[in-house]
Amino acid sequence: MTSKLPVLRAREVLRALRKAGFCVDHIQGGHHVLVHKDDPERMLSVPVHAGKDIKKGTLKAILEQAWLTSGEFRKLL
Repeated sequence: MTSKLPVLRAREVLRALRKAGFCVDHIQGGHHVLVHKDDPERMLSVPVHAGKDIKKGTLKAILEQAWLTSGEFRKLL
């Protein structure tokens, strides 16, 4: 199994993060700010721009903030 991250839309990333225990705290401009339901210190931002994919570098940064590996994230998709 390869550890490459897939190219995803923001809604797909948000769906997977909800499965990991995150929920939308608020929306600020074009970004959804999420917090983990069990650990409010785990906060991250997902850019939501219509018709655009999440770039791989951005997705990698989101996963680091969420304390998820790429393998764990792929299981949530």
